[in-house]
Amino acid sequence: MSGMTTENAIFMLHGVYLPALKNETKLTKSILEAVPADKADHRPDPISKTALELVRHIAAADNRFVETVINGTFSTGSMIPEDLKTPQEIAAWYEKRYAENMEALSKLTGEQLTKIVDFRGMFQRPAVFFLMMGMHHTIHHRGQLSSYLRCMGAKVPSIYGESYDAEQARKAAQA
Repeated sequence: MSGMTTENAIFMLHGVYLPALKNETKLTKSILEAVPADKADHRPDPISKTALELVRHIAAADNRFVETVINGTFSTGSMIPEDLKTPQEIAAWYEKRYAENMEALSKLTGEQLTKIVDFRGMFQRPAVFFLMMGMHHTIHHRGQLSSYLRCMGAKVPSIYGESYDAEQARKAAQA
């Protein structure tokens, strides 16, 4: 990563990451919203996070990685207001905060994007690197949460193609 130039970072941000992040955030919000509030305590195993814990983790971490790039530092503090109790409230917070962060992200300079950021003492990378790391982290946990949905009696939204539930809804609407 030492060869990252400001021009490379600007290209990566505007040519690769921003378009991908805009798409991914819509998918993430649809999964967060799909969690039924009355079943948010579901967990497939006693050692697993509950659905609500995953919703909170995904919403916070997705914003945290973007804010790492914006602020030039990785923070582990609490983000989501404690008064947000349902997946739907957290999804609305997520969407608003993420939109604000995307606006700020789009205005960063090459120097800000190439600033070296320490990740919890484990490694240091140019700030722009954390966008891909954050996207992978979110996709991982979003997949985990989407696997909870049907077990909770919820519908699985389309993610990278039409889901079974979306297909059934489309067929019912056509009939």
